[in-house]
Amino acid sequence: GYLNKILSLEENMFYPINLKIDDMNIIIIGGGKVAYRKCINFLAFNKKVRVISKDFIEEFEGLKDCIDTIKDNYDEKYIKDAFVVVAATNNEDVNREIGLYCREHGKLVNVVDNANLSNFTVPSFVKRGDLLLSVSTGGKSPSLSSKIRKDLEEVYDESYEEYVSLLGEARKNIIKNTEDVKERRNKLNALLNFSFDELRQIK
Repeated sequence: GYLNKILSLEENMFYPINLKIDDMNIIIIGGGKVAYRKCINFLAFNKKVRVISKDFIEEFEGLKDCIDTIKDNYDEKYIKDAFVVVAATNNEDVNREIGLYCREHGKLVNVVDNANLSNFTVPSFVKRGDLLLSVSTGGKSPSLSSKIRKDLEEVYDESYEEYVSLLGEARKNIIKNTEDVKERRNKLNALLNFSFDELRQIK
């Protein structure tokens, strides 16, 4: 049964959870390609991203109006008030130091070269407005995660951003105007069979 499946799950698996981080301090330590990719991902959900590194790849120049950057080596003072920390330097010892500090102080940390020190990972994902589809293989095959993400991008194209928005508006109208619980549930389920134009006309 379902309970047996739960009990048989591998240890150290990551729990899937959506976090609201739009007003949280996100700190990335490192200025290379990995740090840049992490930064791009976070900017889709948060505008308070700070990146600390002595050196930055040139791609960061295109983000200068979107993020805060500090040209310095890692120092504990930079992550004391952080909610999420990404250790993405090219120095394993520094990354380990960051990971240990964060784990000891109850912070969310992703150490890019040490999964055992990380208490969260960032899965491959497709974002279409409020629709968020994420894929993870638990680190066993990032290539497969990337392939599945690309497949999802083709199936759930940009039009789904408007589609989900229209469904949300229609749902609010139905809940507001339909008192009977059974009738309301039937109407909500029927929305998935509506075309874009039909959804736009629901009042």
